[in-house]
Amino acid sequence: MAKVGIKRIAEKAGVSIATVSHAFRNPQRVSAATRERILAAAAEVGYTPNSLAVSLRTARSGNIVCIIPDVSDSFNSEIIKAIEKVARLRGYSVLLGDTQGSAKREREFAAMTRSRQADGIILMSHRLPFSTGSDNASDELPPIVSGCEFTGHEGFPSVTIDDRKAAIDATNHLIGYGHQSIAVITGDMENTSSKERLAGFREAMAAAGLSVDERLIVFGKYTAQVGESAAKKLLMEKSRPTAIFCFSDEIALGCMYALQRQGFAVPNDISVIGFDNIPFAKYFVPSLTTVAQPTEEIGTLCAALLFDLIDEKKLIKMRHILPHEILVRESTRPLK
Repeated sequence: MAKVGIKRIAEKAGVSIATVSHAFRNPQRVSAATRERILAAAAEVGYTPNSLAVSLRTARSGNIVCIIPDVSDSFNSEIIKAIEKVARLRGYSVLLGDTQGSAKREREFAAMTRSRQADGIILMSHRLPFSTGSDNASDELPPIVSGCEFTGHEGFPSVTIDDRKAAIDATNHLIGYGHQSIAVITGDMENTSSKERLAGFREAMAAAGLSVDERLIVFGKYTAQVGESAAKKLLMEKSRPTAIFCFSDEIALGCMYALQRQGFAVPNDISVIGFDNIPFAKYFVPSLTTVAQPTEEIGTLCAALLFDLIDEKKLIKMRHILPHEILVRESTRPLK
């Protein structure tokens, strides 16, 4: 980008030239609102990153690939939007690899880096889609960043929240309201996030001196359909729960739907807490108490780290743990 381009964009956006440069090269250092202003100003002055010129100059493809279990999931879509903002600033396109949880498809999309169709990978899966022959996987891998799930490999960067601590906080919220009979509807237990959330639930219950009723733990997937069927199952238990901890907001949506269809009021009869804070969680009826993940920050940092790897920068920190927040809304209440 020519110097005059940076100056014009800075003038239009009302920021410094250095801020424009950071927005394009180190987007994690610039706030979301400022990035939006700079993107709008760049469009106004007619600046578009020339990915073809970049690829000719650097022998790069100008693409990155996001390997995602389900692109239609509202939680994933928010992260994708943040990744695309950063990629656009860098003149890159984002290729979406919707795997539907298939390890085979994960490997197929990952192979795009081997064939030079993509310069790096953002991996939203617990599986590493490559076979490595050394203890240090990073020696044999293309630029890759793990988002939301931890693969167990320390050789490349990952961006997550502390799922165990988040589950402890969610469970303690229910315990603090006087609930002792608490059910859980999990996500896919192959995922590190689900394992950590269940471990956090058990830890919080034990710390409060409460026993876990194993009959009130329903294992499933991160879908509304699972939430609906699991809630029906829980209602058939002799020791019916007074609160349900759902491992995603989509699970909670299906759960609340089933409870209300069966004549149970949320939260008067049963409290429900979700996980993720997807955009329409506050529009549920009642609005959903949930664990909020910083989706925009996750996507922005994943992309920024990936471009640092593509640019062959040395990364000092590999594991990035971002903060979560319990958003208390209408779907939970103190036990009568």
